[in-house]
Amino acid sequence: MTPVGKFSRAAKSRPAPRRLGPASSDWSPYERLDEAARAYFLHADVALDAIAGVLGRHRVRGFTLERVVDLSEAGTSVWQEAAVCDGRRLILWHSEEMADEDGTILDSSVQVLPLASIRHVGMRTLVGRDASGRRIDRGVHVVLATGTPHEMNTVPGADPETPLSTARFRPEAFRFSKSLDDGGAGQIARLIAFGRLMGRLVPG
Repeated sequence: MTPVGKFSRAAKSRPAPRRLGPASSDWSPYERLDEAARAYFLHADVALDAIAGVLGRHRVRGFTLERVVDLSEAGTSVWQEAAVCDGRRLILWHSEEMADEDGTILDSSVQVLPLASIRHVGMRTLVGRDASGRRIDRGVHVVLATGTPHEMNTVPGADPETPLSTARFRPEAFRFSKSLDDGGAGQIARLIAFGRLMGRLVPG
């Protein structure tokens, strides 16, 4: 399982997602993880059980949630993910629901990273003004990168007579994104708060 290919898939380029689930599917008003997950996830019981299994008695300090529906020739695929911080660790959960002629399979995975393994926290906020001239956050992108090499790309030499190549390593990174069209103002604010929390807690 690769971090960019599995976790934080929602941050990759994709068509506009089609939302499924309860009518009240905006999780941003809920401060508690369990309440937010039940309002937003299609399989909240699976998510909460997986996260609780590694969270133990530690308190949730912050979290962000995402859900995406992909439509393809192979069928409908529902992607759900949660990033949860307990002050010491980053707990990443995701599931992918795949439907075909044989039924539905839910692939649920959890990954735990100590905060000390995160070497970079980046956050880019898109700021605009509304009709009254007041500031409005239109989107936010958060990147959490570790020092673990994740992908190696070969870079050819500049001189064709000496075709020496060098290796360029791409670190393991987890990406999260919200916009007014994808999540709304409430989820933008929650992701900004999560990014700031991670920036404060990651060891210097």
